[in-house]
Parts: sequence; C-alpha cells; structure tokens
Amino acid sequence: MEMQYPSRSEIGEILKKSKRIAVVGLSDNPERTSYMVSKAMQDAGYEIIPVNPTADEILGVKAVSSLKEIEGHIDIVNVFRRSEHLPGVAKEFAEIDADVFWAQLGLENEEAYQFLKEKGYTVIMDRCIKVEHALTR
Repeated sequence: MEMQYPSRSEIGEILKKSKRIAVVGLSDNPERTSYMVSKAMQDAGYEIIPVNPTADEILGVKAVSSLKEIEGHIDIVNVFRRSEHLPGVAKEFAEIDADVFWAQLGLENEEAYQFLKEKGYTVIMDRCIKVEHALTR
C-alpha cells in the first residue's frame, strides 16, 4: 500500500498550530542531527520534550524515559530512531494524547504507518521537521 502523507501546505498548518513536540531518541550530543534539529525548533519557539531513557536533561529540559511519562497534550511526536523501531514507538504513541506522528528524514515503516492510519492519526515520515518549518514559515 502506498503511504500518503500530508501536503507541504498541510504540514505548514500543523506546524503553525503546534506548540509541544516530544522528541523520541533525542541525543544529548550537540553533534547529532536530533540535537541540532530539536535545538532549532526550540529556538523557533516550540516546547521540546526530550524522550531518552539514558539522559537526565537535554537542551535545558528534563528528559523522560518514555512518552507515557509526559503530562498533558503533545502536538507532535518527532521520532529519531531507526525505522525498525517505529512500530514500537507507534504503539506507545497510540496510548497517549498526541496528534501527529512524525518520523524524521530517512525513516519510514509501513507497519507503523498502517497501524496509526487505521486509528485515524496524522502520520508524516521521511521528512525533516526543521526543513519543513523553514519552508512553510
């Protein structure tokens, strides 16, 4: 089955109305893409919630070990974990109050996509949130 993602203008709308982004696999190493992208989004005014069981704090924010530990609503879950981990993250995503499942550039998984679409979620894969934010401002 072909995976259909929101158009660039729809992505722009999503980013305009979103405030809180939980980042799964956010590294505390400033050299890593996940850190650089999340820092750029934080600098652009988004609240970044690091999801990393091995870190205490990233970008000045206390890290949580799983999505389920986050209190309150999450607009976007941005995932920086290898494609084979996406179905597991998708299952956890479905158990929390979040709107958009976003897998970073280079990441796609059909099983995760099907699972989330059947539940009616917005799914974006293989796109860089920082690039999309820059393109749709």
